[in-house]
Amino acid sequence: MMNQIPLILAQQDSGSLGADKPLSLPDQGSPASQNAVEGQSVGTEGSTPAGPQGGGMSSLIFIVAIFAVFWFILMGGQRREKKKRAKMLAAIAKGSKVQTVGGILGTVAEVRDNEIVIKVDENANIRIKFTRSAIQAVVDDQDA
Repeated sequence: MMNQIPLILAQQDSGSLGADKPLSLPDQGSPASQNAVEGQSVGTEGSTPAGPQGGGMSSLIFIVAIFAVFWFILMGGQRREKKKRAKMLAAIAKGSKVQTVGGILGTVAEVRDNEIVIKVDENANIRIKFTRSAIQAVVDDQDA
């Protein structure tokens, strides 16, 4: 039963349209359209034809303006985050506790140009080299 519903709704009533009857639009009920003869204009004699409806360009400008506002909101947030991250990476010094993007926690042993050496085990003196971009956050002593 459920599989037949779309077919039933999509079928046309076979009795309402004959093959010899053309399709016609329902009458709008205006007096001018009821008295119109084929070939005559429907409007009054002194009327001017309706001009093109404006608004296409203003709609486009409105959509572009909304898009621009959203773009600046999104880009502004990304710019702020990028500056904050650059400031955090520049502030990393020897002895800072950091977390990498892989989740490794450790203490910074050396800081080079684009490389940071992290000591992950104090007892075994295990050190791992990471690029600066692999540092996710500087961890406070309270968080660790």
